Amino acid sequence: MRVDIWSDVVCPWCYVGKARFEKALAGFDGRDDVEVVYHSFELDPAWPAGQSMPIMEMLATKYQLSPADAEAAEGRVAALAEAEGLPFRTDRSLGNTFDLHRVLHLAHDQGFQHRLVDGIYRAYFGAAADVFDPDVVAELGEEAGLDPEDVHQVLDSDDYTADVREDEEQARQIGINGVPFFVLDGRLGVSGAQSAEVFSEALRQAAAG
Repeated sequence: MRVDIWSDVVCPWCYVGKARFEKALAGFDGRDDVEVVYHSFELDPAWPAGQSMPIMEMLATKYQLSPADAEAAEGRVAALAEAEGLPFRTDRSLGNTFDLHRVLHLAHDQGFQHRLVDGIYRAYFGAAADVFDPDVVAELGEEAGLDPEDVHQVLDSDDYTADVREDEEQARQIGINGVPFFVLDGRLGVSGAQSAEVFSEALRQAAAG
């Protein structure tokens, strides 16, 4: 079985959803026969490249929240992440993720996609690292198994641009307008950071055909 996951690496719900899905997968009898592939989805493709903003400021601006309400909203997501055993810092910043998606396609081609997804999530949510800095991305790539020179080559070129756009076009064709979004066996869709129990049932249904 193949599971295709559309997500963005700065999406806290994707971070939580990934942990819940993996918990379900770990308890699934056919887990060794499941291939998981991550696909690109930009939460805010119009975000200016090279610019970042503290997450609290972004929430307050985008959703017209008071600082206290922005902090409360982020606190609710933090509690869900921590319930899954995930580190979560609220002092991180938001930036354009297009280049990160391109590097994730490089990692997919070389067999390190899962490790890089994990590394970016840990760095961004767990350590509030500046994952929009090319040197940080190269370091995370190296930790995942990539040659940092290959990472810089991608970042300094248009490599994998078409792959990211293809993922996003496929998402539009499917009707995905929010992430995370999971497609099991090419036919069963699950939207959002559902519980491990929901993912377990979806895996069973997909396996049953």
